[in-house]
Amino acid sequence: MKIKKIFIKIAAFLLIFTFYNCSNGDPLPITTPINTTPPIVDVNVPRQFNYLALGDSYTIGQSVCETCRFPEQLRKKLGDLDPKNSYTSKIIARTGWTTTNLISAITTENLTSNYDLVTLLIGVNNQYQNKPFSIYENEFPELISKAIALGKGDRSNVVVVSIPDYAFTSFGKQSGNQSYISTEIDKYNAFAQRYCLEQKIEFVSITDITRQGLINPLLVAQDGLHPSELAYSLFVERILPKATTAINN
Repeated sequence: MKIKKIFIKIAAFLLIFTFYNCSNGDPLPITTPINTTPPIVDVNVPRQFNYLALGDSYTIGQSVCETCRFPEQLRKKLGDLDPKNSYTSKIIARTGWTTTNLISAITTENLTSNYDLVTLLIGVNNQYQNKPFSIYENEFPELISKAIALGKGDRSNVVVVSIPDYAFTSFGKQSGNQSYISTEIDKYNAFAQRYCLEQKIEFVSITDITRQGLINPLLVAQDGLHPSELAYSLFVERILPKATTAINN
């Protein structure tokens, strides 16, 4: 009987000891639910978007008014679609510039990389000035890299525009080399389009619009060589959807 009582006391002691440890030990960790709800962005707060246009005479708008050139028409269209926001534009372009000239100008400008949209239209003067095609092959990719960097490092902010065909202007017709000019323009555009496809860069072709220049003289500026305001408005119709996507990324 004494042994039985001893066992009972030991069992009771162990039960009390176990209960005490469970009651006074470290509490189980409390898991706080992770808030996976994304932050709320007030879409009604006005924002400013920055647009950079890189190119040559087709970008600066040789022989048309400042508001007639395609970058300015594009900026206005973007604003019309989204009136609550503001859109600034900067143009780095000059008549006669080749890819080499444009690279040099970008370096000189010392730009900040805060552009929500960057357009690039370059190459006609490489062809017109009979520069070796290898220069374009080397410098076009360099310009794409610079455009991406300036577009906040996001390739989806870059839109490349094809080179117009000046063979279908009175200037081109008088040159007597229309077929050669068009073949060369096709070569430049094919390279640019292929490279953009490989790099997942948006490429907008407007060359066919300019090839109506002889049957529709309203598409050619008064100088008989460059696109008119009307032609640029048709460019913008094609560029705008890609530009809108870039802005909204």
